[in-house]
Amino acid sequence: MSIADELEARVRTLLDEHDPAFSDPREFLGARFDAGLAWVHFPTGHGGLDLARTYQAQVDARLAAAGAPPAGGGRNIIGIGMAAPTIAAFGTEAQKDKFLRPLFTGEHLYCQLFSEPGAGSDLAAVATRAVRDAQHPDDWIVNGQKVWTSMAQHAQMAILVARTDPTVPKHVGLTYFLCDMTQPGIDIRPLRQITGEAEFNEVFLTDIRVPDANRLGPEGGGWRVATTTLNNERVAIGSRTGLPREGGMIGKLTETWRGEPALRNAAMHDEMMRLWVEAEVLRLSGERLRQQAASGQPGPEGAGMKVAFARLAQQISSLEMELHPESGLQYDDWTLRRPDTVDLTGRGAGYRYLRARGNSIEGGTSEILRNTISERVLGLPGEHRVDKTVAWQDLPR
Repeated sequence: MSIADELEARVRTLLDEHDPAFSDPREFLGARFDAGLAWVHFPTGHGGLDLARTYQAQVDARLAAAGAPPAGGGRNIIGIGMAAPTIAAFGTEAQKDKFLRPLFTGEHLYCQLFSEPGAGSDLAAVATRAVRDAQHPDDWIVNGQKVWTSMAQHAQMAILVARTDPTVPKHVGLTYFLCDMTQPGIDIRPLRQITGEAEFNEVFLTDIRVPDANRLGPEGGGWRVATTTLNNERVAIGSRTGLPREGGMIGKLTETWRGEPALRNAAMHDEMMRLWVEAEVLRLSGERLRQQAASGQPGPEGAGMKVAFARLAQQISSLEMELHPESGLQYDDWTLRRPDTVDLTGRGAGYRYLRARGNSIEGGTSEILRNTISERVLGLPGEHRVDKTVAWQDLPR
């Protein structure tokens, strides 16, 4: 029996024993995890079957057609897209046992405690401190402030980067943790955006406790672990998994274009065609990137996809505004809301135009990602950096 046939048999058994129409979603996802169908490329016993990642599309398509609930309950975007592959790559057996299943079922929603007011584009400059408790050396005490944290108000867990050794250069003194977000000492405050919404939060950590058993990777090795997380994030943002032709924002633009023939002119026609072609190139490049990453860790190429996506989204939303004349400037939904997801296609043109401004900031600014592309993809000489060998505590801040 071929691998594809074996997977089909596993899916069929899962659906026979746990009909999605009558099963509790979390119970179904737990059964899917136990069957090795959560991430088929993950280790056996941890939601996978040690297969090539390319087989996952077969499983996902089959289960979606059967009406199965989405991974993580559809809300655990950071957990599924960023935390899970990092735990699989760097976690101990005990950590995989403890964290992966509740992450996949949506019992544990995740947020990301990386960026800080003084460490956004330069993530390695984080100042949040984690110090071992003198009386309980198996625990760390963490103090600091994080910012631009999506889903913090709902999260039970967080991926956290903190400084554990300020006496060494900034990239060396970082450690990566899995943090309980339900404990005392965590203050979550909404950050209102230009859209009026608050997708993000600032998070204040005051004497919170993280067991050393929740440390992911070696002490002082947090930069390498965080880089894996960020590469997964950029691939997820840039590749826009599963979009069909004319999917996403270009679909809304073409819909407007076809419905408003009186607004067109020759210059707009040329711009429309250019954006359509670029959107299709980006979609196909995303498919290729995911295939290249299927058998290993995502590389720096994701930075290119993310830069291209941000630029294209802003250009598409700008042309859409031109097609709506004065009505495109109308935006009457400037109310404080706390959305769980970003919907760039189900809202009006005014919202899309405003929200697209953030695409070149979130997930790594376009300016910094261009440095990544030039140095790690194209092999160009890096910028001169005077702080690479200086202890973090001696750097001006």
